[in-house]
Amino acid sequence: MSLSPIREDICRLGRSLFDRGYTHGTSGNISVLLDDGRMIVTPTDSSLGELDPATLTLLGSDGSTMDGRAPTKELPLHSALYRTRGAARAIVHLHSTHSVAASMLPDLDPADVFPPLTAYYLMKVGRTALLPYFRPGDPRVADAIDALAGRYSSILLANHGPVVSGLSLTAAGAAIEELEQTAKLYLLVGHRQANLLDITEASALRCD
Repeated sequence: MSLSPIREDICRLGRSLFDRGYTHGTSGNISVLLDDGRMIVTPTDSSLGELDPATLTLLGSDGSTMDGRAPTKELPLHSALYRTRGAARAIVHLHSTHSVAASMLPDLDPADVFPPLTAYYLMKVGRTALLPYFRPGDPRVADAIDALAGRYSSILLANHGPVVSGLSLTAAGAAIEELEQTAKLYLLVGHRQANLLDITEASALRCD
């Protein structure tokens, strides 16, 4: 099976996110898990806006580098999410501004960060867990994700950024964009008496 279309899709998504301001500098990383257990992941210290399909990292099912540059240092984050979210086939991690800002607020519910502000947040994301701060690349983040026991496809890392898994690369990209827009809305109205979707409406829409 040719991996070229998958490599090109990763680069296309990275450029789209970068060009529209969802990520900046050399922050953020993307991966796709193949059916045979191999993984394609963006390299360390690379801009999502300037990815080269030929230099994306191909990892074997044992985690060894088979092709491309050295993988992102956030590999423990990706590996833990794939391990606990068995159906996931793609992961996007960003340092998007509004999500990072929201992660710094006090009194967030770590089991459900954002209230039911919009139908699309509930349909595309469901609910978001908050994890405490870990230094980027810290392998202990994998233990924290393991402790979530696969209940969340969307996680907000305190003072760091969001990470979202999806059944496809398209789904993961759409979900993390929806998460960032929800964080922006929360910063605009979250501390006021906003009208939220009621429990019945929210339960009918949540994708998780």
